Amino acid sequence: MSTSSGQRPFPIPLVSAMGPGSQIEDEELDYLPMPQGMSTYQPPRLPEPDALDGHGAAIAVLDQVLAVLQAAIRGESVAPVDLSGLGAADREIVNQALGEGEVGAQVADGQGSALVQVQESVFAGVWRVIERLPDGGLQDRIEVGAIPEVLKTCARQDGASGHRPAARLPEGVMNAPTLLQELHDHRQQWRVGQSAHLVNLSLLPLSPADMACLEEQLGTGRVVILSRGYGNCRISSTRVPNTWRVVYYNSQDAMILNSIEVVDMPEVACAAPEDLVDSEQRLREVMAWVNRI
Repeated sequence: MSTSSGQRPFPIPLVSAMGPGSQIEDEELDYLPMPQGMSTYQPPRLPEPDALDGHGAAIAVLDQVLAVLQAAIRGESVAPVDLSGLGAADREIVNQALGEGEVGAQVADGQGSALVQVQESVFAGVWRVIERLPDGGLQDRIEVGAIPEVLKTCARQDGASGHRPAARLPEGVMNAPTLLQELHDHRQQWRVGQSAHLVNLSLLPLSPADMACLEEQLGTGRVVILSRGYGNCRISSTRVPNTWRVVYYNSQDAMILNSIEVVDMPEVACAAPEDLVDSEQRLREVMAWVNRI
């Protein structure tokens, strides 16, 4: 994990997968190569024993993260672990111990800068969150759970932003109105805890005008999440409630699935309860090693 407030750039461009040119229009049957590798857990590179001398603050933070993780598994409500009081050397040790996992995210401010940067650690469900405050300062914290709540909050704000698309549909639109009505109906029916309703755009006969219409009607939100678990998956919020674009790429960054999901947060972005259990065991092993020194 980076020691600065900036996170590693996403390996694929953060641009819309909708719009003219986003769909393959060649009529020849051309199978795209599927992803070739799957990300698996790699233990973090721990500091040398002598590097931990005098860094009790860093060890205390890691012990606190383990305790919070254990509480979350028990179903308790847990608070973030604040890193603002750590010095640079202690912060580096925490960064090294947590490592960098397969999911990263950011919330943009509309001017090309990040309001929030999120990076999952190698321990699934343990997240590093750096948030820019209204006074210009930075809040650096570790959160434990399926997904940092700030990403859901910003997506909800996007959905309630009063997006007003053009009332008149562009020429050449064929199937977009039917899809928009389907998405609208499922948004009205969806409730927290229900599974996502998915519309697979890759399997539908959509023209460039249809894709442009969908993009304009849904709008582009501020939240972008990238999962690198198996190939790449880019998840982005829209300007309508509980509606996300979810696009999968193979290992050559060619799009293999373009979809829209009606849900509060797509499942592919979230750590599962069993992930937290695995992370607790792995982090407990790391801390057992650290505390033996």
